[in-house]
Amino acid sequence: MSKQRHVSLTPATQWLRAQGIAFSEHAYTYVEHGGAAWGAQVLGLPLHAVIKTLILQDQQARPLVVLMHGDCEVSTKQLARAVGVRHVEPCKPEVAQRHSGYLVGGTSPLGLRKAMPIYVERSILVLDRIYINGGRRGYLLGMAPSVLDQALQAVPVDCALAA
Repeated sequence: MSKQRHVSLTPATQWLRAQGIAFSEHAYTYVEHGGAAWGAQVLGLPLHAVIKTLILQDQQARPLVVLMHGDCEVSTKQLARAVGVRHVEPCKPEVAQRHSGYLVGGTSPLGLRKAMPIYVERSILVLDRIYINGGRRGYLLGMAPSVLDQALQAVPVDCALAA
């Protein structure tokens, strides 16, 4: 009998369960640099509803989280304006991992190691259902987008660029 890795036990799923929030689990084979597009393709999900979790930093190296549609990019200029800083840029992978507690490619906004401000592209909040990383590479969680603003207190912003 082969032993299967239990993917549902992550800081993200522990956080959701502690909050009493319903979610579905969607595991797939992770591909390096496949990103949201690969996950959406293999799971048959709309890319627009697969949400990327990005760790960025401002000009003083203060980290922040941005949640973006899988088929869009973040306008760092619009984001900086929206959050009231001069400049934002992506963190280096090892820095992002240190802040979040997750490997890049498996970063979730749920159950973060360190408290950071979380911003969500406003149009995500009107979707029927979203699929967001569950804290492991190759593992998405489906849930209502209201979790983001109500349970996570993510601040809505307008910073999307079509990819």
